[in-house]
Amino acid sequence: MQSQLRTTLPVLLSLLLGYGLLQMGNTLQGTLLSVRGGIESYSAFEIGLVGTGFWMGLVLGSLYAGTLIRRVGHTRVFAALASLASAAPLLHVLYVNPVLWVLERALTGFCFAGLFMVVESWLNSASSSQIRGQVLSIYGMVGLIAGISGQMLLPTYDPSRFQLFCVVSVVISLALVPVALSRASAPSTATGEAHIDVFRLYRQSPFGVVAAFLCGICTASFFTMGPLLAQQIGLNETNTALFMAIGTLGGFVMTWPFGWISDRIDRRGLIVGVATVATVILTVFVTMLPDGLPTWVIFGIVAIFGAVIIPTYGIVIAHVNDFVPSGEFVSASGGLLIVQGIGAATGPLVAGAAMSWAGPAGLAYTTIAAQVLMAVWGMYRMTMRSAPTAEAKEPFVAIPTAPVGTSLTPAHEAA
Repeated sequence: MQSQLRTTLPVLLSLLLGYGLLQMGNTLQGTLLSVRGGIESYSAFEIGLVGTGFWMGLVLGSLYAGTLIRRVGHTRVFAALASLASAAPLLHVLYVNPVLWVLERALTGFCFAGLFMVVESWLNSASSSQIRGQVLSIYGMVGLIAGISGQMLLPTYDPSRFQLFCVVSVVISLALVPVALSRASAPSTATGEAHIDVFRLYRQSPFGVVAAFLCGICTASFFTMGPLLAQQIGLNETNTALFMAIGTLGGFVMTWPFGWISDRIDRRGLIVGVATVATVILTVFVTMLPDGLPTWVIFGIVAIFGAVIIPTYGIVIAHVNDFVPSGEFVSASGGLLIVQGIGAATGPLVAGAAMSWAGPAGLAYTTIAAQVLMAVWGMYRMTMRSAPTAEAKEPFVAIPTAPVGTSLTPAHEAA
Protein backbone atom coordinates (compact mmCIF):
# COMPACT_ATOMS: atom_id res chain seq x y z
CA MET A 1 0.00 0.00 0.00
CA GLN A 2 2.79 2.43 0.88
CA SER A 3 4.57 1.66 -2.40
CA GLN A 4 1.33 2.43 -4.27
CA LEU A 5 1.07 5.73 -2.45
CA ARG A 6 4.67 6.66 -3.27
CA THR A 7 4.06 5.80 -6.92
CA THR A 8 0.78 7.68 -7.19
CA LEU A 9 1.61 10.84 -5.24
CA PRO A 10 3.91 12.38 -7.90
CA VAL A 11 0.99 12.23 -10.34
CA LEU A 12 -1.39 13.72 -7.76
CA LEU A 13 0.94 16.47 -6.58
CA SER A 14 -0.08 18.80 -9.39
CA LEU A 15 -3.75 18.34 -8.53
CA LEU A 16 -3.07 18.91 -4.84
CA LEU A 17 -1.01 22.00 -5.68
CA GLY A 18 -3.87 23.38 -7.76
CA TYR A 19 -6.32 22.66 -4.97
CA GLY A 20 -4.01 24.29 -2.43
CA LEU A 21 -3.77 27.46 -4.52
CA LEU A 22 -7.56 27.55 -4.84
CA GLN A 23 -7.96 27.26 -1.08
CA MET A 24 -5.27 29.86 -0.48
CA GLY A 25 -7.06 32.36 -2.71
CA ASN A 26 -10.44 31.44 -1.25
CA THR A 27 -9.45 31.95 2.39
CA LEU A 28 -7.64 35.19 1.64
CA GLN A 29 -10.67 36.48 -0.23
CA GLY A 30 -13.06 35.62 2.60
CA THR A 31 -10.92 37.36 5.21
CA LEU A 32 -10.24 40.32 2.94
CA LEU A 33 -13.93 40.92 2.24
CA SER A 34 -14.74 40.93 5.96
CA VAL A 35 -11.91 43.35 6.71
CA ARG A 36 -12.69 45.60 3.74
CA GLY A 37 -16.38 45.53 4.65
CA GLY A 38 -15.46 46.89 8.07
CA ILE A 39 -13.34 49.59 6.46
CA GLU A 40 -16.28 50.51 4.20
CA SER A 41 -18.51 50.77 7.31
CA TYR A 42 -20.73 47.85 6.34
CA SER A 43 -22.82 46.63 9.25
CA ALA A 44 -22.02 43.26 10.81
CA PHE A 45 -25.27 41.93 9.33
CA GLU A 46 -24.26 43.06 5.82
CA ILE A 47 -20.88 41.37 6.19
CA GLY A 48 -22.64 38.23 7.39
CA LEU A 49 -24.91 38.40 4.35
CA VAL A 50 -21.85 38.49 2.08
CA GLY A 51 -20.56 35.36 3.79
CA THR A 52 -23.95 33.70 3.39
CA GLY A 53 -23.80 34.43 -0.34
CA PHE A 54 -20.67 32.31 -0.67
CA TRP A 55 -22.19 29.31 1.08
CA MET A 56 -25.43 29.55 -0.87
CA GLY A 57 -23.39 29.52 -4.07
CA LEU A 58 -21.34 26.60 -2.77
CA VAL A 59 -24.47 24.52 -2.10
CA LEU A 60 -25.99 25.36 -5.49
CA GLY A 61 -22.70 24.54 -7.20
CA SER A 62 -22.52 21.22 -5.40
CA LEU A 63 -26.00 20.39 -6.69
CA TYR A 64 -25.67 21.59 -10.28
CA ALA A 65 -22.00 21.77 -11.26
CA GLY A 66 -22.07 18.02 -11.90
CA THR A 67 -24.43 18.68 -14.81
CA LEU A 68 -21.91 21.06 -16.37
CA ILE A 69 -19.15 18.50 -15.96
CA ARG A 70 -21.22 15.81 -17.66
CA ARG A 71 -21.98 18.09 -20.58
CA VAL A 72 -18.59 19.55 -21.43
CA GLY A 73 -16.01 17.63 -19.40
CA HIS A 74 -13.74 18.22 -16.43
CA THR A 75 -11.02 20.24 -18.12
CA ARG A 76 -13.32 22.76 -19.78
CA VAL A 77 -15.42 23.22 -16.66
CA PHE A 78 -12.31 23.77 -14.55
CA ALA A 79 -10.95 26.37 -16.98
CA ALA A 80 -14.27 28.21 -17.23
CA LEU A 81 -15.00 28.27 -13.50
CA ALA A 82 -11.42 29.22 -12.59
CA SER A 83 -11.66 32.17 -14.98
CA LEU A 84 -14.92 33.32 -13.38
CA ALA A 85 -13.54 32.79 -9.87
CA SER A 86 -10.46 34.81 -10.80
CA ALA A 87 -12.58 37.68 -12.14
CA ALA A 88 -14.88 37.88 -9.09
CA PRO A 89 -12.32 39.46 -6.71
CA LEU A 90 -11.70 42.25 -9.21
CA LEU A 91 -15.44 42.90 -9.44
CA HIS A 92 -15.54 43.29 -5.65
CA VAL A 93 -13.07 46.14 -5.73
CA LEU A 94 -14.44 47.62 -8.97
CA TYR A 95 -17.95 47.96 -7.53
CA VAL A 96 -17.89 48.42 -3.75
CA ASN A 97 -21.51 47.74 -2.90
CA PRO A 98 -22.86 45.23 -0.35
CA VAL A 99 -25.67 43.97 -2.59
CA LEU A 100 -23.30 43.35 -5.49
CA TRP A 101 -20.81 41.75 -3.11
CA VAL A 102 -23.45 39.20 -2.05
CA LEU A 103 -24.14 38.27 -5.69
CA GLU A 104 -20.45 38.15 -6.58
CA ARG A 105 -19.67 36.07 -3.52
CA ALA A 106 -22.44 33.63 -4.49
CA LEU A 107 -20.85 33.38 -7.94
CA THR A 108 -17.52 32.62 -6.26
CA GLY A 109 -19.12 29.90 -4.14
CA PHE A 110 -20.69 28.28 -7.19
CA CYS A 111 -17.37 28.35 -9.04
CA PHE A 112 -15.43 26.87 -6.14
CA ALA A 113 -17.95 24.06 -5.74
CA GLY A 114 -17.39 23.05 -9.36
CA LEU A 115 -13.62 23.51 -9.12
CA PHE A 116 -13.37 21.33 -6.02
CA MET A 117 -15.62 18.70 -7.59
CA VAL A 118 -13.30 18.50 -10.60
CA VAL A 119 -10.18 18.17 -8.44
CA GLU A 120 -11.79 15.65 -6.10
CA SER A 121 -13.08 13.43 -8.91
CA TRP A 122 -9.67 13.61 -10.59
CA LEU A 123 -7.97 12.53 -7.37
CA ASN A 124 -10.54 9.79 -6.98
CA SER A 125 -9.96 8.33 -10.45
CA ALA A 126 -6.16 8.49 -10.09
CA SER A 127 -6.16 6.66 -6.71
CA SER A 128 -6.64 2.95 -6.22
CA SER A 129 -9.08 1.71 -3.60
CA GLN A 130 -6.18 0.68 -1.34
CA ILE A 131 -4.81 4.22 -0.95
CA ARG A 132 -7.87 6.39 -1.53
CA GLY A 133 -8.42 6.95 2.18
CA GLN A 134 -4.81 8.16 2.61
CA VAL A 135 -5.15 10.44 -0.40
CA LEU A 136 -8.33 11.91 1.10
CA SER A 137 -6.50 12.59 4.35
CA ILE A 138 -3.62 14.31 2.51
CA TYR A 139 -6.20 16.32 0.59
CA GLY A 140 -7.79 17.49 3.84
CA MET A 141 -4.44 18.47 5.34
CA VAL A 142 -3.47 20.40 2.18
CA GLY A 143 -6.72 22.35 2.47
CA LEU A 144 -6.03 23.36 6.07
CA ILE A 145 -2.40 24.33 5.38
CA ALA A 146 -3.45 26.34 2.33
CA GLY A 147 -6.09 28.08 4.44
CA ILE A 148 -3.47 29.12 6.97
CA SER A 149 -1.18 30.36 4.19
CA GLY A 150 -3.99 32.36 2.60
CA GLN A 151 -4.74 34.14 5.87
CA MET A 152 -1.09 35.17 6.17
CA LEU A 153 -1.20 37.00 2.82
CA LEU A 154 -3.51 39.65 4.30
CA PRO A 155 -0.73 41.92 5.68
CA THR A 156 1.14 42.05 2.36
CA TYR A 157 -0.89 45.06 1.16
CA ASP A 158 -3.29 47.65 2.57
CA PRO A 159 -6.80 46.07 2.52
CA SER A 160 -8.33 49.49 1.90
CA ARG A 161 -6.70 49.50 -1.57
CA PHE A 162 -7.00 47.23 -4.59
CA GLN A 163 -3.76 45.21 -4.50
CA LEU A 164 -4.97 42.34 -2.29
CA PHE A 165 -7.91 41.72 -4.59
CA CYS A 166 -5.41 41.40 -7.42
CA VAL A 167 -3.39 38.94 -5.32
CA VAL A 168 -6.50 36.77 -4.87
CA SER A 169 -7.15 36.87 -8.61
CA VAL A 170 -3.55 35.93 -9.44
CA VAL A 171 -3.45 33.03 -6.94
CA ILE A 172 -6.69 31.56 -8.28
CA SER A 173 -5.46 31.97 -11.86
CA LEU A 174 -2.22 30.17 -11.00
CA ALA A 175 -4.25 27.18 -9.79
CA LEU A 176 -5.08 26.53 -13.45
CA VAL A 177 -1.48 25.78 -14.34
CA PRO A 178 -0.72 22.60 -12.32
CA VAL A 179 -4.17 21.13 -12.96
CA ALA A 180 -3.99 21.80 -16.71
CA LEU A 181 -0.52 20.23 -16.87
CA SER A 182 -1.32 17.26 -14.62
CA ARG A 183 -0.41 13.81 -15.91
CA ALA A 184 -3.49 12.39 -14.22
CA SER A 185 -6.15 11.44 -16.75
CA ALA A 186 -9.47 13.23 -16.48
CA PRO A 187 -12.21 10.91 -15.18
CA SER A 188 -14.30 9.27 -17.86
CA THR A 189 -17.46 9.62 -15.78
CA ALA A 190 -18.74 12.78 -14.16
CA THR A 191 -19.29 13.42 -10.48
CA GLY A 192 -22.40 14.37 -8.63
CA GLU A 193 -24.54 11.40 -9.71
CA ALA A 194 -25.12 9.95 -6.26
CA HIS A 195 -28.75 10.02 -5.13
CA ILE A 196 -29.07 12.28 -2.10
CA ASP A 197 -31.92 11.74 0.34
CA VAL A 198 -31.54 13.93 3.43
CA PHE A 199 -34.65 12.49 5.11
CA ARG A 200 -33.35 8.93 4.75
CA LEU A 201 -30.00 10.13 6.06
CA TYR A 202 -31.72 11.63 9.10
CA ARG A 203 -33.42 8.31 9.81
CA GLN A 204 -30.04 6.58 9.63
CA SER A 205 -28.24 9.13 11.81
CA PRO A 206 -30.41 11.79 13.50
CA PHE A 207 -27.48 13.09 15.52
CA GLY A 208 -25.17 13.33 12.51
CA VAL A 209 -27.56 15.41 10.41
CA VAL A 210 -28.31 17.92 13.17
CA ALA A 211 -24.63 18.10 14.17
CA ALA A 212 -23.59 18.74 10.55
CA PHE A 213 -26.00 21.70 10.41
CA LEU A 214 -24.63 23.11 13.67
CA CYS A 215 -21.03 22.58 12.50
CA GLY A 216 -21.82 24.64 9.42
CA ILE A 217 -23.15 27.47 11.60
CA CYS A 218 -20.01 27.52 13.76
CA THR A 219 -17.30 27.25 11.11
CA ALA A 220 -18.91 29.65 8.64
CA SER A 221 -19.58 32.19 11.38
CA PHE A 222 -15.93 32.08 12.42
CA PHE A 223 -14.44 32.34 8.95
CA THR A 224 -16.86 35.07 7.87
CA MET A 225 -17.17 37.16 11.02
CA GLY A 226 -13.82 36.36 12.69
CA PRO A 227 -11.91 39.05 10.76
CA LEU A 228 -14.53 41.65 11.71
CA LEU A 229 -14.30 40.55 15.35
CA ALA A 230 -10.53 40.96 15.21
CA GLN A 231 -10.97 44.48 13.87
CA GLN A 232 -13.53 45.38 16.52
CA ILE A 233 -11.25 44.32 19.37
CA GLY A 234 -8.46 46.49 17.98
CA LEU A 235 -6.19 44.12 16.05
CA ASN A 236 -4.31 45.52 13.05
CA GLU A 237 -4.13 43.79 9.65
CA THR A 238 -1.11 41.64 10.58
CA ASN A 239 -2.64 40.49 13.85
CA THR A 240 -6.01 39.93 12.15
CA ALA A 241 -4.29 37.58 9.71
CA LEU A 242 -2.54 35.84 12.61
CA PHE A 243 -5.85 35.64 14.49
CA MET A 244 -7.50 33.74 11.63
CA ALA A 245 -4.43 31.65 10.83
CA ILE A 246 -3.94 30.59 14.46
CA GLY A 247 -7.59 29.60 14.74
CA THR A 248 -7.21 27.44 11.62
CA LEU A 249 -3.91 26.05 12.93
CA GLY A 250 -5.62 25.01 16.16
CA GLY A 251 -8.06 22.96 14.10
CA PHE A 252 -5.20 21.49 12.05
CA VAL A 253 -3.28 20.39 15.13
CA MET A 254 -6.25 18.67 16.78
CA THR A 255 -7.77 16.99 13.72
CA TRP A 256 -5.73 13.79 14.00
CA PRO A 257 -5.80 13.45 17.83
CA PHE A 258 -9.59 13.86 17.89
CA GLY A 259 -9.92 11.45 14.98
CA TRP A 260 -7.75 8.88 16.76
CA ILE A 261 -9.79 9.19 19.94
CA SER A 262 -13.09 8.97 18.04
CA ASP A 263 -12.07 5.62 16.53
CA ARG A 264 -11.81 4.19 20.06
CA ILE A 265 -14.85 5.61 21.88
CA ASP A 266 -18.42 6.63 21.09
CA ARG A 267 -17.93 9.50 18.65
CA ARG A 268 -21.04 11.21 20.01
CA GLY A 269 -19.47 11.27 23.46
CA LEU A 270 -16.38 12.95 22.05
CA ILE A 271 -18.44 15.53 20.18
CA VAL A 272 -20.52 16.23 23.29
CA GLY A 273 -17.35 16.64 25.35
CA VAL A 274 -15.74 18.96 22.82
CA ALA A 275 -18.94 21.02 22.50
CA THR A 276 -19.10 21.33 26.29
CA VAL A 277 -15.48 22.49 26.47
CA ALA A 278 -16.14 25.03 23.69
CA THR A 279 -19.19 26.33 25.54
CA VAL A 280 -17.31 26.76 28.82
CA ILE A 281 -14.32 28.47 27.16
CA LEU A 282 -16.47 30.90 25.19
CA THR A 283 -18.71 31.67 28.18
CA VAL A 284 -15.66 32.48 30.32
CA PHE A 285 -14.27 34.60 27.50
CA VAL A 286 -17.46 36.62 27.17
CA THR A 287 -18.41 37.01 30.83
CA MET A 288 -15.21 36.98 32.87
CA LEU A 289 -12.21 38.17 30.88
CA PRO A 290 -11.52 41.91 30.98
CA ASP A 291 -11.30 44.22 27.99
CA GLY A 292 -7.90 45.07 26.56
CA LEU A 293 -6.43 41.57 26.79
CA PRO A 294 -2.82 41.14 25.61
CA THR A 295 -2.58 39.98 22.02
CA TRP A 296 -0.95 36.68 22.98
CA VAL A 297 -3.92 35.84 25.22
CA ILE A 298 -6.32 36.53 22.36
CA PHE A 299 -4.26 34.29 20.09
CA GLY A 300 -4.34 31.54 22.71
CA ILE A 301 -8.11 31.77 23.00
CA VAL A 302 -8.67 31.61 19.23
CA ALA A 303 -6.27 28.65 18.97
CA ILE A 304 -8.37 26.75 21.51
CA PHE A 305 -11.52 27.87 19.71
CA GLY A 306 -10.27 26.50 16.39
CA ALA A 307 -9.08 23.30 18.04
CA VAL A 308 -12.52 22.47 19.42
CA ILE A 309 -14.66 23.79 16.54
CA ILE A 310 -12.96 22.97 13.24
CA PRO A 311 -12.31 19.19 13.59
CA THR A 312 -15.86 18.35 14.66
CA TYR A 313 -17.35 18.02 11.18
CA GLY A 314 -14.87 15.30 10.25
CA ILE A 315 -15.90 13.32 13.33
CA VAL A 316 -19.57 13.82 12.40
CA ILE A 317 -18.93 12.33 8.94
CA ALA A 318 -17.17 9.36 10.51
CA HIS A 319 -20.09 8.89 12.94
CA VAL A 320 -22.63 8.92 10.11
CA ASN A 321 -20.57 6.42 8.10
CA ASP A 322 -20.72 4.07 11.10
CA PHE A 323 -24.48 3.72 10.54
CA VAL A 324 -24.78 4.07 6.76
CA PRO A 325 -24.48 0.99 4.50
CA SER A 326 -21.18 0.92 2.63
CA GLY A 327 -22.86 1.41 -0.74
CA GLU A 328 -24.39 4.70 0.43
CA PHE A 329 -21.25 6.52 1.65
CA VAL A 330 -21.17 8.84 -1.38
CA SER A 331 -24.82 9.87 -1.12
CA ALA A 332 -24.42 10.27 2.66
CA SER A 333 -21.46 12.63 2.15
CA GLY A 334 -23.51 14.60 -0.35
CA GLY A 335 -26.45 14.82 2.02
CA LEU A 336 -24.24 15.99 4.87
CA LEU A 337 -22.74 18.57 2.54
CA ILE A 338 -26.16 20.01 1.80
CA VAL A 339 -27.08 20.11 5.49
CA GLN A 340 -23.73 21.60 6.48
CA GLY A 341 -24.00 24.13 3.65
CA ILE A 342 -27.43 25.26 4.83
CA GLY A 343 -26.00 25.70 8.31
CA ALA A 344 -23.03 27.58 6.86
CA ALA A 345 -25.37 29.90 4.97
CA THR A 346 -27.38 30.49 8.15
CA GLY A 347 -24.42 31.03 10.50
CA PRO A 348 -23.03 34.32 9.14
CA LEU A 349 -26.53 35.81 9.00
CA VAL A 350 -27.24 34.92 12.63
CA ALA A 351 -23.76 35.89 13.81
CA GLY A 352 -23.90 39.15 11.86
CA ALA A 353 -27.25 40.06 13.40
CA ALA A 354 -25.94 39.10 16.86
CA MET A 355 -22.83 41.25 16.40
CA SER A 356 -24.96 44.18 15.23
CA TRP A 357 -26.94 43.81 18.45
CA ALA A 358 -24.30 42.78 21.01
CA GLY A 359 -21.01 43.87 19.44
CA PRO A 360 -18.02 41.50 19.22
CA ALA A 361 -19.56 39.13 21.78
CA GLY A 362 -22.32 38.33 19.29
CA LEU A 363 -20.08 35.85 17.49
CA ALA A 364 -19.41 34.01 20.75
CA TYR A 365 -23.12 33.98 21.62
CA THR A 366 -23.93 32.40 18.25
CA THR A 367 -21.29 29.72 18.67
CA ILE A 368 -22.27 29.02 22.29
CA ALA A 369 -25.91 28.49 21.27
CA ALA A 370 -24.90 26.06 18.50
CA GLN A 371 -22.50 24.14 20.77
CA VAL A 372 -25.08 23.84 23.56
CA LEU A 373 -27.63 22.47 21.10
CA MET A 374 -25.05 19.99 19.79
CA ALA A 375 -24.16 18.78 23.28
CA VAL A 376 -27.78 18.43 24.41
CA TRP A 377 -28.85 16.66 21.22
CA GLY A 378 -25.83 14.35 21.45
CA MET A 379 -26.59 13.38 25.05
CA TYR A 380 -30.21 12.69 24.15
CA ARG A 381 -29.28 10.52 21.15
CA MET A 382 -26.80 8.54 23.27
CA THR A 383 -29.76 7.43 25.40
CA MET A 384 -31.70 6.37 22.31
CA ARG A 385 -29.13 4.20 20.53
CA SER A 386 -25.95 2.49 21.62
CA ALA A 387 -22.63 3.14 19.92
CA PRO A 388 -21.37 0.68 17.29
CA THR A 389 -18.68 -1.79 18.29
CA ALA A 390 -15.08 -0.91 17.52
CA GLU A 391 -15.02 -3.57 14.78
CA ALA A 392 -18.08 -2.07 13.08
CA LYS A 393 -16.78 1.51 13.03
CA GLU A 394 -15.37 3.05 9.88
CA PRO A 395 -11.90 4.61 10.37
CA PHE A 396 -11.71 8.37 10.76
CA VAL A 397 -10.44 10.24 7.68
CA ALA A 398 -9.46 13.92 7.79
CA ILE A 399 -11.49 16.07 5.40
CA PRO A 400 -11.17 19.69 4.20
CA THR A 401 -12.75 22.48 6.22
CA ALA A 402 -15.26 23.08 3.43
CA PRO A 403 -15.67 19.79 1.55
CA VAL A 404 -17.56 20.05 -1.71
CA GLY A 405 -17.45 17.03 -3.98
CA THR A 406 -19.11 13.72 -3.28
CA SER A 407 -16.92 11.43 -5.37
CA LEU A 408 -13.66 11.36 -3.43
CA THR A 409 -14.52 8.44 -1.20
CA PRO A 410 -12.55 6.48 1.40
CA ALA A 411 -10.80 3.30 0.41
CA HIS A 412 -13.27 1.03 2.18
CA GLU A 413 -16.11 2.27 0.01
CA ALA A 414 -14.53 1.68 -3.35
CA ALA A 415 -13.42 -1.85 -2.52
